[in-house]
Amino acid sequence: MDNILGTFTGFAVGFVSFLFLFKLLILDHTAPSDELAPGVVVLTAMFTGLGFAFVGYTLQNYWKSKRL
Repeated sequence: MDNILGTFTGFAVGFVSFLFLFKLLILDHTAPSDELAPGVVVLTAMFTGLGFAFVGYTLQNYWKSKRL
């Protein structure tokens, strides 16, 4: 339970940043008639969030070991 804050913060930052960049870079430049696979977008956002969660977990462990 000690590493939950770094992991959750990393996941939230990764998930939200991917969705925000996807909206800015992809959705604004596609026509409304084009079909996008929303499941693939959410799945990719979750994998990006998991990557950032791993980074947050690693950073929190690194800072905790340096503090002791």
